[in-house]
Amino acid sequence: MKVNVINLENKKAGDIELADDVFGLAPRADLLQRMVRYQLAARRAGTHKIKGVAEVSGTGQKPFKQKGTGRARQGQKRAPHQRGGGVAHGPVVRSHAHDLPKKVRKLALKTALSTKQAEGKLVIVDELKAKDVKTKLMAGKFKALGWDSALIVDGAEMEKNFALSARNLPKVDLLTSTGANVYDILRRDTLVLTKSAVESLEARLK
Repeated sequence: MKVNVINLENKKAGDIELADDVFGLAPRADLLQRMVRYQLAARRAGTHKIKGVAEVSGTGQKPFKQKGTGRARQGQKRAPHQRGGGVAHGPVVRSHAHDLPKKVRKLALKTALSTKQAEGKLVIVDELKAKDVKTKLMAGKFKALGWDSALIVDGAEMEKNFALSARNLPKVDLLTSTGANVYDILRRDTLVLTKSAVESLEARLK
């Protein structure tokens, strides 16, 4: 499919042919949901921790004899039901990450790109460059373009002045093509790709 290419002044700068097998797939909410769960699970620290019976302070000695006291039998003061005892079945340090087939992950990224294209929220720009580091100037350009909530993806590297100018803007994320992922694409309203980003993504996903 052929789409228009614009520049940061919101003027047409040609057009580009997008691959149908990357930007023209049917929407699949189930794939996107699986991929987002996969990404968020891998991001979890999993550092929550309690102390079990073996770790709490205290003796393992029997508090009182088994028989003849009229009280319920007890094994040790560190048992979970005792005051100051260990916690039973509490959280321990672990990884929350789970597996997802590589083909499914690849298809989910294609689907996310295709969804943005189908919704009319995919914008292709010729290049992302700035003469000076001016966040206020960049904010004005983004407002004129309607990029209130945007993920901006460039090629292998992002131009330094542009990155420094745009990185502090609220609801604007900057990524290179190698870092493009389903979660970041879906969490922002507009997806902005440079021509080099389109080439990199098509080479990565074909």
